[in-house]
Amino acid sequence: MDLDTTIRWTGTLIDAAGVAVIALGVVAATVKVLHRAAVRSLPGDTYHEFREIVGRSILLGLELLVAGDIIRTVAIRPTFSSVGVLVVIVLVRTFLSWTLEVELSGRFPWQRR
Repeated sequence: MDLDTTIRWTGTLIDAAGVAVIALGVVAATVKVLHRAAVRSLPGDTYHEFREIVGRSILLGLELLVAGDIIRTVAIRPTFSSVGVLVVIVLVRTFLSWTLEVELSGRFPWQRR
C-alpha cells in the first residue's frame, strides 16, 4: 500500500468516526432521555438534556469530519481548487460548531461563566 492510499484511508476512517460519533450520540441521548422520562424527570428537563447531548456529539463529530477533510486535502497533492474547497468546508463547519457551542452554553466564548 502506498502513501496516498494510506492517507486516503486514514481520512476516510476519521470521517467514519465523525459520523459514528454523531449517530451514537443521538442514540445515546435518546436512550438516556427515554429512560429518565420513564423514571422521573420533568419533560422540560429531558428536552434540554437531549439537546445538550446531541449538540455535544455533533460538535465532536464535526471536529472529526474537519480533520478527515484536512488530511485528505492537504496531504495528497494539494491544488488551489482543492484547498479552496477545503477552506469553504472548514469555514462552514467551524461556523456550525461555533453557533452550536453558543446555543448550548448560552454565552459567547469571550463571556465569563
